Amino acid sequence: MAAEASQAPPDDAAQRALTHLVAELDRCIEELEQARARADVLLRHRQAGGAWLEIVTGESRPLIVERISTVLSRLASAGHVWRREQAAALQGEQVSINRIAALFGVTRQRISALLREPDAAPASTRD
Repeated sequence: MAAEASQAPPDDAAQRALTHLVAELDRCIEELEQARARADVLLRHRQAGGAWLEIVTGESRPLIVERISTVLSRLASAGHVWRREQAAALQGEQVSINRIAALFGVTRQRISALLREPDAAPASTRD
């Protein structure tokens, strides 16, 4: 019995989604660190008396706001997949939609819609 408890659970869609989210978070942290460094450079130029037009037109691509937009989009996408797969995994463990909704802080209608999305087949049918 003790040996069974120490074994890792089988890989599943929710675990894959969470692994992808972690990787995406790492990429986004790197992207935001680069945006932060670039913002420091722009701030130093402005504090040294540079005109905004000069500062903005001299900024190399990707622009700070482009980096931020990319990060927000990637996090929203990966986070949505994680939430959907997590809800499907909970449903596969016989957790009620009402309970999942309470855990996620949303309505039961939102969870129902989430679970109806094409990639949200019950966990037991995807493994």
